[in-house]
Amino acid sequence: MHQLLSAFQSVIAAFFGVQSEGKRESDFKQHSPLSIIIIAIMLFFIFIAAIFAVVSWVLST
Repeated sequence: MHQLLSAFQSVIAAFFGVQSEGKRESDFKQHSPLSIIIIAIMLFFIFIAAIFAVVSWVLST
């Protein structure tokens, strides 16, 4: 569970561009690239769905 939370935190930091180079290197040593890619894709789709929901809500009012 701690590994999943750590990978999730790493992907969030990368999305916002606030991750240090040292932390990025250690993340790729600790986590498999596949898990980071899967988490990133899921967060991307959640982000797109949130934007779509907000735009739909604004346009409907």
